[in-house]
Amino acid sequence: MPDVGMRRLGTALAHPSRCLEDLCTRAVETFPGQAPSDDVTLLLVRTLSLSPAQVASWTLPNDRTAVRSARHMAARQLTEWGLEGLQDPTQLIVSELVTNAIRHSTGPIGLCLIHHQALTCEVFDTDANSPRLRDARAIDENGRGLSLVTQLSRRWGTRPASGGKVIWAEQDLDSAPSHTRASGTPPPRKE
Repeated sequence: MPDVGMRRLGTALAHPSRCLEDLCTRAVETFPGQAPSDDVTLLLVRTLSLSPAQVASWTLPNDRTAVRSARHMAARQLTEWGLEGLQDPTQLIVSELVTNAIRHSTGPIGLCLIHHQALTCEVFDTDANSPRLRDARAIDENGRGLSLVTQLSRRWGTRPASGGKVIWAEQDLDSAPSHTRASGTPPPRKE
């Protein structure tokens, strides 16, 4: 009988175009005559896939020249996406995160920009320790980078990754000038 129940459940969930609430209702209805049990949980999640045109990534060397290269690559990508209005804050975010990666890790550094519902900047480094926001004093030479990232982004954070960590920062697309195109919209053709 469990095999029949699983087939019914599979059939009920095999409609990806339906909303998740409807799929949950259909899944519960696949077992007629059974009273609902309060010790059962059904979790349905719809994953999001991005077009390759919405993601740009680079591998950078772990040296000071990487900061300048990262800023230029980010600026070029934002121009390609029509997000010129986000170039200045994004270049500052990229500079701070790549500088921190150089300062606190060894090995190559990954830079990724994602253009979707927000502009996300991700920097991978080989140090597993998460950064922490500090209050730098006027005489301190370091310690202001993450404060700057906090001011320039709507939110930022860190997550563990295989071989290190990823630090990410998101910016609202509507903070760019109104000529910005919607996500996934190809750039205008140059004639």
